[in-house]
This record gives sequence, C-alpha cells and structure tokens, in this order.
Amino acid sequence: MQYQEIVYTTEGDVGIIRLARPAARNALTYRTYGELEDAVRRTDSRCLVITGEDPAFCSGDDVKQIMAGKDGPPVESLEREPRLTPAADALLATNVPIVAAVNGAAVGWGMELAVMADIRVASERARFGELFVLRGLCCDVPGLGRLAQLVGREKTAELLMTGDLIDAAEALRIGLVSRVVAHDQLMPTALALATRIAANPPLAVARIKQGLREALDPDWNALGEWVSRSLAELFQTEDHREGVRSFLERRPARYSGR
Repeated sequence: MQYQEIVYTTEGDVGIIRLARPAARNALTYRTYGELEDAVRRTDSRCLVITGEDPAFCSGDDVKQIMAGKDGPPVESLEREPRLTPAADALLATNVPIVAAVNGAAVGWGMELAVMADIRVASERARFGELFVLRGLCCDVPGLGRLAQLVGREKTAELLMTGDLIDAAEALRIGLVSRVVAHDQLMPTALALATRIAANPPLAVARIKQGLREALDPDWNALGEWVSRSLAELFQTEDHREGVRSFLERRPARYSGR
C-alpha cells in the first residue's frame, strides 16, 4: 500500500508511524485506518513509535466523513459481520512493542490508539478524552479492555461516561502515561526509549508482550463483536445524530434518550 495519510520511516531498528493529516488534527478516515493497520502488520522493526503531525496526536474519527458524510457509519456491515476493528486487531495482536509519543490532543479513537500502546510518553501539550458518549456512542474495545488496567475501573467509568478532557499532568497523576516531557523533547525521549527496547533480544521481548496479553487482556474478538453490535444500534439513535449535529454546528447538544 502506498501511504497518503500516514508517514512510515525508520531509525535503526525502530519504526515510526506518523499520522499525517495535520489540517484535520490527524482525524481518522477509512483510508487512515487502513494505512495504520497495514503499517503495523507489515513492519519488521523491533519497536514502533506512533505519533502525529503537530498540532495533534489524533482527534479521533473524521466526523464529516465517517459520521456525517455520504460514506457514513456502515451500520449494515456492523450488524451483518460484528467484529474487532481491523486496525485495533493489528495493534492489539502484534508482538512488536509500541511506544505512543502523544504530542497533542488524543481524543476519541485517538485516545484509544494511545491506550493500545505498551508505553505512553506525553508532551506537556497532550490532552486526552474518550469523547464517544458526547456523540451518542460507546467507545471501542481499548477503552473498555485496556483503560481500566491503566487507571482503574472507577476513573475509567468517569472518563467514559462524562467525555471529560484531561491534561498531561492529570494523565501522569492517574497513571495513563509513564512520563510527561517538554514538547521539543517528546520525540527524542520516545525514540531513546524505543531504541533501548529494540536493542534487547527480540524473541524475549515478544514473549513478554505476549505474556502480558495472556495475563491481562480480555477476549478481544468477543469484545469487538459486542462493540460492533452496540455501535450498530447507537448509530441509528436520535442522540447520535444530535451529537454529530451539535458538534458540526458548534453548539450544546440536547439529548432526548431516543
């Protein structure tokens, strides 16, 4: 695949995936999802760093394309073939260690992307938010299966059910990220960490990552099917349509419970 919406480069044994739609704050289109999945599945690097072009890490789904456009949410596909999001499957199944270098806003699926990394390094400019509830939707599998491992069930419930944004300092305090650094030190710090990991015996590192999955992770495929079925229902609600309209019209939403 020839990439148009991500950039893949290498530094030694470290692969770098950079989301490259800065004008849209690296919002995800169907193509971005496909390119991200392809890059993760094809990499032969010993460690990956995932980041975004400034000013954002990833602002989640491109609302105009995926939720409000003619290529809107594939409800029939979600109902007919409920499954784990393919990009999430690639990220959750790989034995290649992943470091997220969170350079700005990581919201919606952008936060899900950060949560799927093994280690998160945040710029002081980073912001995190699971915004799905504000669009009348539930989150994808990482928000359910990984976030609670990091910050605990109660804080996870608060973040998922309010859609609140938190800053880098709060993310560090609750254990969502491992460290916060000055913005200009983000990539050097993330690359130094990834290089240290990549220098270790790759078979042992892969087994450690696999072991963490075995010990801590749920059945991602079963959870992915549940999320697909839930989203198929929620995409058809008036609350979802109102959540999208209010976002595009930049006004407070008025939810009806329908």
